Amino acid sequence: MKKTTNQKVKILIGLKKARTSLDKIINDLESGNKVINTDKKCFDVIQQNLSVIGLLKSANTAMLENHLDFYIENVDKKNVKKKELEKMKEEIIRIVQIAQKK
Repeated sequence: MKKTTNQKVKILIGLKKARTSLDKIINDLESGNKVINTDKKCFDVIQQNLSVIGLLKSANTAMLENHLDFYIENVDKKNVKKKELEKMKEEIIRIVQIAQKK
């Protein structure tokens, strides 16, 4: 249970960081701060966008891992070996990470 709580805290921190960064980008654009009129400002916004994307992808992967951990802990152990489930979990997470790179 402690692992789940720690994962939840990490997910929330990542999502809140993403929201804060995204709010800053939106506010800058809405306030007319000429964010995209200079090369440096444009590059800064692009970097902030990439940061938000990275934070969201990381949170998504952590949520998936948390969900799979819960499933593994609560599956009928008589019919499925835990080692097989762990392998399946790792494969699913790897596939999601590969898909997120596109």
